Amino acid sequence: MEGDECDLPAPDSSHSQRGSVASSLTRAQDVLVYLVSDSAVHLTVEGIGCTTVQELGRSVREALGVPDSAQEALAFWLSSPLLELQLKPKHQPYKLCRQWQDLLYRFTDASEEDISLDEPCLQYRRNVFYPRLKELQIDDEGVLRLLYDEARLNILEGRYPCDPEHWLSLGALSLAVEFGSGLDEQKVASAIKEKKLSSFLPSHVLGGSGGFLSTLRGKAGRQAELEQSLLKEYHTLSQGSTSSAQMSVHYLRQYLSTCHVLPYYGCAFFSGEIDKPAQGILHRSGRKSVSVGISLDGVYVMDIKEKHVLLGLCFKELSWDHTYPEGEGDSHILWLEFDGEEAGTPVNKLLKIYSKQAELMSGLIEFCVELRSVSDGAATGTDGAASPSQAPAGQAGSGDAAPRGGRRGKLRRQNSVVCSRIHTLSTINYVDDGKEIKRLKPKRAASFFTRQVPPQTYSAVQVAESLEQG
Repeated sequence: MEGDECDLPAPDSSHSQRGSVASSLTRAQDVLVYLVSDSAVHLTVEGIGCTTVQELGRSVREALGVPDSAQEALAFWLSSPLLELQLKPKHQPYKLCRQWQDLLYRFTDASEEDISLDEPCLQYRRNVFYPRLKELQIDDEGVLRLLYDEARLNILEGRYPCDPEHWLSLGALSLAVEFGSGLDEQKVASAIKEKKLSSFLPSHVLGGSGGFLSTLRGKAGRQAELEQSLLKEYHTLSQGSTSSAQMSVHYLRQYLSTCHVLPYYGCAFFSGEIDKPAQGILHRSGRKSVSVGISLDGVYVMDIKEKHVLLGLCFKELSWDHTYPEGEGDSHILWLEFDGEEAGTPVNKLLKIYSKQAELMSGLIEFCVELRSVSDGAATGTDGAASPSQAPAGQAGSGDAAPRGGRRGKLRRQNSVVCSRIHTLSTINYVDDGKEIKRLKPKRAASFFTRQVPPQTYSAVQVAESLEQG
């Protein structure tokens, strides 16, 4: 989602290649609302040109049998390979589709040819503002399966990086969801071959990284090894279980619960680039492509190629801002400011994320911070009540470690993909008058940015837990 509370811009007439929607048809039209599983809900809608998301939602929920208690878990998105947008209830999907090229010109670096060929689809999927704690209270199997399908896709595509013990556990749970539990080894092996291993394990895990010759020598062996590991995990999972319908709900919920260990579960994702540290005697540098995930819990910068976290911050650990291009060739930049060290001296670090979606990221961070403030105030009884759809339910962020010895703690070992790798980042350290490094604690009174969490909620970054170097 590129900002549920970030109003989408008016179309830029200089790039618009679509006609006016003033004369949109009022007769009944066929509409396809896609699910993450690639199936679709087929609707016939009167006056689609002025139909809102709120009105469309009632028809989709009725068709899918989504109960009122779970309706806030799902939302409408406009999605394409170039851009993803979660829509507000007041938005009119038909009109936004006709403005899609304008949105691509503003928020992507795609070429004119790619923009002219790109076309969004209307999707019904997880609401980025839905608290993950409430997700596990859902009893409806249909809704749980919709959430499972999306989580599984993000695991398989590497959008949710995870460690071997977790992708193996999730692969075994997928097997149990698809085929039930308690199958003998031959039947499970046959099921894996029928569906292919890529249906249960992330694609980058199957691909390996040993080079061409290593791939020729060891791909078949690696596949067999992974298959055996998956079989072993499945049998451990299914011991004493049955394949009843109740167990299906249990495994769906268990899959989601395992995904919740990943701090970036449920994030909206954005594309961007960061500077690479200068290397070699010539100090060559460049930029690295990253994925930026933002949720109710924090901000996560991930290496797209290596499939691991570069930086993870909960909101009380950061200040931020968005700056616009000042000249020809300049970029939109999202600035993240956080605590760190340089040669043993505490400093404020600034990370620059170059992205035409920086404005959307900044707006989403600001809205999430506001929601957390409302929720925290409601929890302490100091600031009114948060609505059910907005209360983040106290889920731990990247700096709020789970109890010692819990699963979250296990993920935070030094080489975990979830741990931040600050030493690999090219950051700007805050320097006072160019002479000395100035310590800015505890309230960030001298922060570069005005956009920050209120000082009374500021918390120092815990290097040993949330920002451990990988």
